[in-house]
Amino acid sequence: MGQLVEMGVEKGRSVKKDLKVGICGEHGGDPASITFCHEAGLNYVSCSPFRVPIARLSAAQAALNSKK
Repeated sequence: MGQLVEMGVEKGRSVKKDLKVGICGEHGGDPASITFCHEAGLNYVSCSPFRVPIARLSAAQAALNSKK
């Protein structure tokens, strides 16, 4: 499934450079999914309100880890 997401992002942005891509649902609040989304180049995740704190923390950690 991850390869399909990466392929979709790549092909979509080959047509429209500023294409915004994201996911919504329970995956949007899962730390492992958020890390994958960051690495795959997605712009945003959307999740249930109760998952927002962990999603924000996971997104920050993914961003910091990618700069190492």
